[in-house]
Amino acid sequence: MEKEVEDYIENKVYEHRVLRRMTQKDLADAVGVSKQTIFVMEKNNYSPSLVLAFRIADFFNVDVNDIFTYVKGSD
Repeated sequence: MEKEVEDYIENKVYEHRVLRRMTQKDLADAVGVSKQTIFVMEKNNYSPSLVLAFRIADFFNVDVNDIFTYVKGSD
C-alpha cells in the first residue's frame, strides 16, 4: 500500500537570499518575521502565508512564482 504524499510548496528563498549576500536575520527583518521562520522555510518545513510569500517576492523584486512553486502530492 502506497503512502499518499501531501501537497506542498517548494521555494527558492535560500538561493535569492544568498545571491543578495544576506543573512537569514537580514531577510527576516526586511519582511517582518523571525529568523526561525526564514530558517524553516528554507528547509521546506514551512509554507508561508500568501501575504508573506508576496512580501518576500516583492522584496526580491521578482514574481511570486519565481520563488514559490506548488507541488501536488500523489492521489
